[in-house]
Amino acid sequence: MQRFRAFTLIEIALAIFILMLLLLLAVPSLTGVFASRRLKQSLDGFNSLVHQAQERSVTERRAYLIAWRKDGVVLLPEVFAEGEEAKPVAELRLSKGTMLRLSLPAALTEKHPWEWIFWPSGNCEPAIVQFKGSAGLWTANYSPLTAQAEITQYAAR
Repeated sequence: MQRFRAFTLIEIALAIFILMLLLLLAVPSLTGVFASRRLKQSLDGFNSLVHQAQERSVTERRAYLIAWRKDGVVLLPEVFAEGEEAKPVAELRLSKGTMLRLSLPAALTEKHPWEWIFWPSGNCEPAIVQFKGSAGLWTANYSPLTAQAEITQYAAR
């Protein structure tokens, strides 16, 4: 008589239970990693737009604006040249439920247009930009001389 060695139903159920428990512990940390990645992409995307605005204003020797629109933020010249197509040079689209807010501390009026200017010298207005979305939030203070961001708040969900 031969005896076959096999797992019992209780052993299989216990192994599945342990695997499910490990999976339940790992899922929240994975969602945090994905949220952090999406939040970093939003910051990198906006910083790329700022860099393009500064670079184009210096190279083309004309002012550029980062302008807020209903569905995103666009980069465009302050004044279009004759014969130039009046469309944005670059765009950062925002997903539904995402907010990107601009504050200009040096503005002369409290109700300023939702535009941030970069002059031909490469300088810009000092600005504070706040992002809130499903991935989390960040706040960045942009220097008027270098347009470099100082991150003052960063929290992934």
